[in-house]
Amino acid sequence: MPWEETMDQRIRAVMNVINCGLSKVSVCEEFGISRPTLDKWLVRYESEGVEGLRDRSRARHHQANMVDAETVEKIVRFRRDHPDRGPRKIKVELERDFPETTWPASSTIAEILDRHGLTVHRKRNRRTEPYTEPFAGCDTPNDVWCIDFKGWFLTGDGKRCNPLTLTDANTRYLIRCDDVSTTGFEDVKPVVESAFREYGLPRAIRSDNGAPFASRAPRGLSKLSVWWIRLGITPERIEPGKPQQNGRHERMHLTLHQGVASPPKATLRAQQRALREFQRDYNFSRPHEALGQRPPAELYVPSARPYPRHLPEVTYPAEFIVRRVEKKGIISWHQSRIFISEALSGEPVGLLPLDDQYYRVYFERLDLGVIDTCRGLYLRGKSAEKLPRKFKTED
Repeated sequence: MPWEETMDQRIRAVMNVINCGLSKVSVCEEFGISRPTLDKWLVRYESEGVEGLRDRSRARHHQANMVDAETVEKIVRFRRDHPDRGPRKIKVELERDFPETTWPASSTIAEILDRHGLTVHRKRNRRTEPYTEPFAGCDTPNDVWCIDFKGWFLTGDGKRCNPLTLTDANTRYLIRCDDVSTTGFEDVKPVVESAFREYGLPRAIRSDNGAPFASRAPRGLSKLSVWWIRLGITPERIEPGKPQQNGRHERMHLTLHQGVASPPKATLRAQQRALREFQRDYNFSRPHEALGQRPPAELYVPSARPYPRHLPEVTYPAEFIVRRVEKKGIISWHQSRIFISEALSGEPVGLLPLDDQYYRVYFERLDLGVIDTCRGLYLRGKSAEKLPRKFKTED
C-alpha cells in the first residue's frame, strides 16, 4: 500500500474516534485494523500530532552488546598497527595490555574488522586429513629445529631480500630471521652457527630437499648436513613436494609475508630492520593459539647441549677400515680411485667388510652404499641392484 494512502487511513481512523465520536470497535472493523493498533495511533497523535502517525524504524532502541565508539577505535587502531593479527589474537593482546577494559568477543571483533575493511576474505579450500608423522618427537624445546628460506622478493630500491628462517618446532620460537646474500653453504653456515652459539644444539634439524640443506649425494648429504652430523644433530628432510610436513614453519612464513613483505619496504636496510622487529614481536608479543594464546618466549628455553669449541672426531669400530675422502670426493682403494661424494671431502669414512669382495661404506652411522673391490665400483641407488641379495639394504 502506498505511503500516502496509509497515512490518510491512519488520520481518518483517528479523526473518526476523536472528532466523530465513533466507537473504537466500529472504526477497527471499517479500516481492518486491530484494537491495539488503533490505540497506538491515538496515543501517538495525542503526543506528537500527525507526525506521530508516520512509520518508525523497527530497530531496537538499545542493544545490550553494543560496542562503544572508543572501544571500536582501539580495536581498529590495533589491527592497523598489527595487520598480521586475527580477532582471537587481538582480543588476547588487548586484554593483556588493558585489563581494566571489558573487550568484546572475538566474533564481535571480527565483525568490527570486517565493517572497517580490515578483513581479507580467502577462498575456502577443501579440508584434508592432516599429515602428522613429521611432528613426532617435538615434545620439548630443541627436539627439532626447522629451517628454510622464506622466498626472495625485491625491496623498493630493487635489492633482493632472501630471508633465512630457523624455528623451534615445539614452541614456535623464531630463532633466526636474517637476510642472506645467497643460498650457498658459505652464507647459511654463519647464520646457523650463531644460533648454535646463542641457544645450543638441537637433536634434529628439519628442512626441505633444496640446497644447501640436501644434495644428490648418497643419503642426500650436503656440506651443511655433514657439519650437523659431526655435531651430533640428525638431519631430517620432508618428502619432495610436501611442504605440509613442515607445516608449523610454513605457517610462520605466511605470517612473515603478511607482516613485513607485503608490501616490501623501501630499502633493503629498512627491510632488514623490519625482519628484526618482526622476530621480536613474533617471539615476545604475538600470542599463538597452539600455545594456549601465549607467545613463544614464555615456553622456549635454550638447549642443554652447548655448541662445542671444536668439532668432535669421527671414529669407527676396530673392524672398520678408515679412508679419508679427498678434495674431489674420491677415496683411494686397492690402486683404484672411487668417487664417494664431494660433500664428504676431508671427512673419514668407514668401510665394513662384508666378504672378500664387498665393503659397506659408512659416514658416522649412515650407510652410504657398497664398494665392489673386484670392479672398483661404488654401488648405491639403482646400481645397488647388482649386489647379491644378502648384502642389499633399504634406502
